[in-house]
Amino acid sequence: MNRKITISMLLDFYGQLLSAKQLEIMNYYCNEDLSLSEIAEIIGITRQGVYDIVKRSELFLEELENKLGLYHKWQNIQSELDIVQTTLRHICPENAAMHNNCTKVIEIIENIKNQF
Repeated sequence: MNRKITISMLLDFYGQLLSAKQLEIMNYYCNEDLSLSEIAEIIGITRQGVYDIVKRSELFLEELENKLGLYHKWQNIQSELDIVQTTLRHICPENAAMHNNCTKVIEIIENIKNQF
């Protein structure tokens, strides 16, 4: 996966543990895809200052993920839910008596996936 996308996902999981300034800069960098120069102009610091904050923040987010593994666990849960959903979609049409129950479970799984 693209490193910037991975960092953006880690930001979703751990971003509130960054300082307000780090979070603001990382949001500009990852989520709004602004260049270091554009961010520097908005924040009012040098491009090198933005670069340093981005690199320190990325390292911090990666260290948190290495210790806590929340993003990795989330990915695994999403994969398992996808497998369960796919399996249920194959079962539902074959068993009319279970169709309503299967449909309900599929909806619940979708709701769970959307909560993350």
